[in-house]
Amino acid sequence: MQHCMPESETLFQLQFMVSIITINYNSLDVTCELLESIRKVDYKDIEVIVVDNASSENPESYLRKHYPECVFIRSEKNLGFAGGNNLGIKASKGGFLFFLNNDAELTNGAIESLLKLFSTNSGIGIASPKICYHNARPGSEPDMIQYLGTTHVHPLTARNRTLGEREIDNGQFQTAKPTAYAHGAAMMVTREVIEKVGLMPEDFFLYYEELDWCEQIRRAGYEIWVEPQAKVYHKESYTVGKISTLKTYYLNRNRLLFMRRNRSVIQWRMFCVFLFLFTIPKNSLMYLLKGEWANFKAFFKSIHWNFSSKKIRPDSTPLTLKIKDQNSLIKHQKSALTT
Repeated sequence: MQHCMPESETLFQLQFMVSIITINYNSLDVTCELLESIRKVDYKDIEVIVVDNASSENPESYLRKHYPECVFIRSEKNLGFAGGNNLGIKASKGGFLFFLNNDAELTNGAIESLLKLFSTNSGIGIASPKICYHNARPGSEPDMIQYLGTTHVHPLTARNRTLGEREIDNGQFQTAKPTAYAHGAAMMVTREVIEKVGLMPEDFFLYYEELDWCEQIRRAGYEIWVEPQAKVYHKESYTVGKISTLKTYYLNRNRLLFMRRNRSVIQWRMFCVFLFLFTIPKNSLMYLLKGEWANFKAFFKSIHWNFSSKKIRPDSTPLTLKIKDQNSLIKHQKSALTT
């Protein structure tokens, strides 16, 4: 897929090359659907890196035969979302890295729209496109939005809200704007940011990695944006299932881990009060009434992990969410909407 160029031009061109990185785990058919969507886009200065996260059947021979343009990396151990993507980062060459879930499908023009966004604001470190729930027949009916930005994770409840979620896409969102977090299903980041901030945090394994990474990127002085002119379709939760003990465990475990890594000591203690007085009783009752014993056990296992584990990397530093940060975000959003 990558065309040849004179050696003297190589370094200059690499800053415009986009490295698309995706992870395969026991879902080769879905990964191939993503690769087919990538083949259809007009932007050709790309490299595609597929990281296989220890699938039960090694897809290397199939991918090398049917998608020879791809760089294939096989991990004999499941390294999780961050670990797999980090393997791809280390092998990548582009000045921009575009992380796509294997259950996503790329649309034409999305890469160009994101690159244009970065070119207009040097302060942007990471950006996501508009993400819509997968539409088997695009254009036959309006798309339903999954993501168009988020609010910050609340320092007391550890919850946040996804903007635009489950709204019908009638073209009501047209303007790029700052947001609290990028979406792990589709996010583009500059190599400069990775060199300054570092690789994705691997403590999480699954869920919340991109939120933690965004906190680090913001801490380093960069902005996080969403670009509605770029669109990606997403077949949500294909690998782990819509409801599973795996999802219950990692969502709850990592919500607490995120708070430990990214909030002050006072904020963490206030959150713990809320956790024990409200969240734990509420969730326990919900699982018991539904008879979901496996999820009940997974939930308490996730709580126990955080209060019995010291597994916080030394390079993680607490970030106090200040009111002025929220005001700055609101100011940027209003400015973007009026331009």
